[in-house]
Amino acid sequence: MTAFALDDPYDRRSGLPRPGSLLRTAADSIPPSGLVLLAIVSVQLGAGFAKELFSALPPSAVVFVRIAAGALIMGAVARPKLKGLSWRDWAIGLAFGATLAVMNLSFYEALSRLPLGITVAIEFLGPLGVAVAASRRRIDLLWIGLAAAGVALLAPWGEAASVSWVGIGFALVAGAGWAAYILLSAAAGRRFPGTSGLSFAMIVSAVLIAPVGITTGGADLLQPHLLLIGLGVGLLSSVIPYSLEMQALRRMPKEVFGILMSLEPAVAALIGVLVLGEILHVQQWAAIVCIVAASLGSTRRAKKG
Repeated sequence: MTAFALDDPYDRRSGLPRPGSLLRTAADSIPPSGLVLLAIVSVQLGAGFAKELFSALPPSAVVFVRIAAGALIMGAVARPKLKGLSWRDWAIGLAFGATLAVMNLSFYEALSRLPLGITVAIEFLGPLGVAVAASRRRIDLLWIGLAAAGVALLAPWGEAASVSWVGIGFALVAGAGWAAYILLSAAAGRRFPGTSGLSFAMIVSAVLIAPVGITTGGADLLQPHLLLIGLGVGLLSSVIPYSLEMQALRRMPKEVFGILMSLEPAVAALIGVLVLGEILHVQQWAAIVCIVAASLGSTRRAKKG
């Protein structure tokens, strides 16, 4: 009787389909590869809209609005239970939240100085490093060299360079944060049920960023249209892509998921061109191709190994 009630797609009182059932049905009708691509596009659209806010708010304030919106939504969907947590659980959750705060703040600071495609390409060195470190094959030296060549092509050599060293530094910190996020996400998944670990981390992250975000944003944070855009950024950057990725991972091998995620820098560059009008030079496109190829190569080797 209970199992039937949980699987029943209709609400007993209204007789109408349950919203969650409609979302699952819609997701099931899309191939898992399509869900991953939609998640990637959602994340990069969120970053694009966030960058549009920089004209009204500093990056730290935009980060606060985005993280706070995501924390409210995720907290409502998967409210973390604090009762019964051990000190190790607290340590993992707090470290996870602090990593989210550093990663997002660094990414947005880099995004305020670099084109979207370049920022994501450099940040992607973080998960690439995790993949290479886990593999430990000689051929991984090729992927490291290819990724290094990509960074070298992006570096602002010469007086006429248009790329900021400070922006590259922030993007590298964001990449290190992404690497730590991958490791801590796995640890949190073992200690928190469902998605409550992510909810816990996002709440911690919002609390940590709040002093800086509120101080730099000031009264502008109370403008309704800015808050609405921030809510949209939170949905596009956190809630929607995470839900799509979870659905996709249930229906496809993790290795294939990793290969598809390797396309993220290229998608970011395209979103930058189409949404933000950020035209990249041939050298910059070549750098992004190098980093995408390095990520694809390391992922495929991990699959075979």
